[in-house]
Amino acid sequence: MAEGEVDVQVEHLDVLTEIGQKTGVSKPRGDVHRDGDYHRSVHVWIFAENTQELLLQRRADCKDSWAGLWDISSAGHISADDTSLVTARRELQEELGLILPRDAFEKIFVFLQECVINDGTYINNEFNDVYLVTTLDPIPLEAFTLQETEVSAVKYISYKEYRSLLAKEDPEYVPYDVDGQYAQLFDIIEQRYKENIISRSLKLEKQLQQYASVSLSAELSGLTNADKEALDLLVKAATIMNEIFYLQVWYSNPSLRDWLKEHAGASQLDKLKWMYYAINKSPWSSLDENEAFLTTADSAIKLLTEAAKPVAGWKGLKYRAAFPVPKPPGANFYPPDMDKSEFELWKSSLTEDQQKEATGFFNVIKRRSEFNLDSSIYNNIVGCSNNSASSAYDLYCVPYSQEYNHFLTKASDLLHKAGDLTSSPSLKKLLHSKADAFLSNDYYDSDIAWMELDSKVDVTIGPYETYEDALFGYKVLEQNLPLDNVYKSKDVTAAPIRVIQLLYNAGDVKGPQTVAFNLPNDERIVKDRGTSMVMLKNVSEAKFKHILQPISDVCITKEQQKLVDFDSFFTHTICHECCHGIGPHTIVLPNGQKSTVRLELQELHSALEEAKADIVGLWALRFLVNQDLLPKSLMKSMYVSFLAGCFRSVRFGLEEAHGKGQALQFNWLYEKGAFILHPDETFSVDFAKVEGAVESLSREILTIQAQGDKEAASLLLQKYSKMSEPLKIALQKLENIRVPVDIVPTFPIADKILQQGH
Repeated sequence: MAEGEVDVQVEHLDVLTEIGQKTGVSKPRGDVHRDGDYHRSVHVWIFAENTQELLLQRRADCKDSWAGLWDISSAGHISADDTSLVTARRELQEELGLILPRDAFEKIFVFLQECVINDGTYINNEFNDVYLVTTLDPIPLEAFTLQETEVSAVKYISYKEYRSLLAKEDPEYVPYDVDGQYAQLFDIIEQRYKENIISRSLKLEKQLQQYASVSLSAELSGLTNADKEALDLLVKAATIMNEIFYLQVWYSNPSLRDWLKEHAGASQLDKLKWMYYAINKSPWSSLDENEAFLTTADSAIKLLTEAAKPVAGWKGLKYRAAFPVPKPPGANFYPPDMDKSEFELWKSSLTEDQQKEATGFFNVIKRRSEFNLDSSIYNNIVGCSNNSASSAYDLYCVPYSQEYNHFLTKASDLLHKAGDLTSSPSLKKLLHSKADAFLSNDYYDSDIAWMELDSKVDVTIGPYETYEDALFGYKVLEQNLPLDNVYKSKDVTAAPIRVIQLLYNAGDVKGPQTVAFNLPNDERIVKDRGTSMVMLKNVSEAKFKHILQPISDVCITKEQQKLVDFDSFFTHTICHECCHGIGPHTIVLPNGQKSTVRLELQELHSALEEAKADIVGLWALRFLVNQDLLPKSLMKSMYVSFLAGCFRSVRFGLEEAHGKGQALQFNWLYEKGAFILHPDETFSVDFAKVEGAVESLSREILTIQAQGDKEAASLLLQKYSKMSEPLKIALQKLENIRVPVDIVPTFPIADKILQQGH
C-alpha cells in the first residue's frame, strides 16, 4: 500500500441523498463538509425534570465549527456503518463521561440542518437524530469527565431562558432556529410538563368508556380433577406469556407497567393511567391509531449509581425509562434505529437457511455494536449466539429460546407438570411437545400436536400472533371463487373448526379482543396439513350484545333492525376465518417467478387480506345458502348484520388492518348502491344490488392478490380506505350515545386460580 493512501484515523461518514437515504458511498469527514454532502449526526439533550433545565456544553476552542460557543449537551457524527443509538450512547460517554443504558434515550424528532460557515469552507447538510434523556435532578457538574478536545465546560440553564437566548441570536450560543424545526424540542418539554390534570383525566375516562367490561366464564363440571389441576398450571404458564409480550412491545415497557401499577393508588389520574395501560399493555392506545396516551414523563424512575464520577453526598443519577411517542413499527423485535434497507442488505448476505431464520416468526434481530458497547461497559453480558452472518454486518439473529430463556424455562416446566397430570392423551402430547419447543425453538411437532388436539381443555400457547395468513379452506369455495380460473389454487386443505368458551387469555391480546384465530403460522405445516381454526364463542356473544346490537339500534333502519342477529354475525365470523385460507397465497408473477401475496404486497397485505376474508366470506355465505348447505333465512340477515359490523370495525381506526379493510368494503358497497343512507341518518341494504357489489369487490381484491400487484392494491386502498361522509355520520351517532368500541374481559376462573397461587 502506497504511503499516505489511507489514513486509518480519518473518520468516514455515509453520504446520504437529500431525503436522508444512504447512497452506498462513504467519504472522509473533511471532504463531506467541503463538498456539502448530506450525512447523519446525533444530538443528545439532557433535561432535569425538577428544575426544568437543559444541560449545555461549551465547545472546545480547537473545534472546526462553532468553537468556544455553548451548544447541545452532547452531539457527534454517525460514522460510516455506525448506528444512531449506539453513537448517541458513545458520544455521551466520550464527551461527558456519562454511561447510560439504551432505555434512557428517547428519540424525539429528526432535524435537518443546512448551513454554511467559516467563509464558505464548511458546508453542513446534516440529518440529526435528536434524543432526550430525562433525569429527575441536575447531575452535579463535578460528576462529569469532560473530553478536552471536544468540551471546555458544562452548565445547566432553564429551557425557557435558553429558548429566548436562541431567539435573540445571542453570539455566545450555537444558533438554532427556534421558530423552525428546532422549536419541537421546547414544545415537547412544555406540553409534557404543563399538563392539566382535569383535562387529562377526562380524556382517559373517555378512552376507558370505549370498552365494555365483560366477565367471561366457562363450565368446568365436565373436567376430571386431574384436568382441573392441569388447568391451574396452564393459567400460570399463560401469565408468563404476558411477561414476554410486555418485553416484545418495547424494552422499557415492563418497567413502565410495574411503575404504573405500583403508583396507581397515588391519585385519580394515576389510577386512570394504570387502568388504560392495563387494557393496551403499552403506552399506545390501540383504538386511537396507536397514539401515545402517556409520555416518558409518566414513566418509571430508575437509579444508576455508577453512571458518572462519584461525588460526595450524591446517591447517583435518577432517570426516566424512556419510550418514543410514535409506536415503533418494529416493536422490540428489531433495533429501533434499523430501517428496511439495512435489514435487506444484511439479509442478502445470508445463506438461504439463515434468511429463513432472519424472517422467521421465532427470532429477534439485534445489533453487534450495541452488544459490544454493553460488553465493554458492563463486562457481564451473556455471550451472543450468532449463527447467521459474517461480522461485516451489524445485525444478528437471536432465537426466542435464548432471548426469553428465563421465562420459557419456567413456562416449559409448568407445561411438563400439566402434561403429567392430564388424563387426555392428545392434551398430554401437546403439552410435553410444546414444553420441549420452548427450549429448542422448533415448534413443528407441537404445532402438529395442537392441530390433532381432541380434549375438553383447548390450549394455544407459544409465539403466535393471531390473524396470521394461512392456506386452508374448502375446495368447493376455492373452485367457485369470483376469480379467473388460472389463479385458483388446485390443492386446498379443509380447516377443522373448534368452537370454544374462552377461560383466560394473555400475551398478544391487547385493546380490541379477537373473536377467532387460525394457526399455525409455520408454512411447512400449512402446506402439508392446512391450519386449525378456533372460534371464541363467548367473546363473540359479548361483542354482539354490548356493541353490535346497540349499533344496529342507532344506525340501521327500523324495518331492517330485526334482521341483525347473532347467528348471522357468528356464521360470517366463521366464514371470514375460512376465507383466509382460500384464494391466492403462493402465486406466480407475470415474469414466471414464484412468490407469495404477502411478499409482493408487503405492508398493504394485512389490510387487503382482512378485506378479502370479510367480503369473500360474505360471498361464500350466499354460495353455501344457494347450495342448500346453510338455511335460506340467513340470506338477508347476513347482509344487514354485515352492514352493522362495518361500523363496529371502522371504529378500531383506519391505522389498523381490520379498520382499513372494513372502510374499503363499506365505501365500495355504498358507491355501488348496495348500502343506502336515509334522510334520518340510518342505513339499509338494497338486496337487489348487494350480491353484485359483493362479487365485484371480491373479484377485484382476489385478482390484485393473484397478480401480486402492489400498485393496484395501493390505489384501491387510497380510494376506498378513508373516512367517507356516510361513515363519519354513523360514527358520530355512536359517539353521541357512547356505544362501546370493544370489550375488556375479566376472567373469574383464572383470577381465582392465580389468587390461590399467591
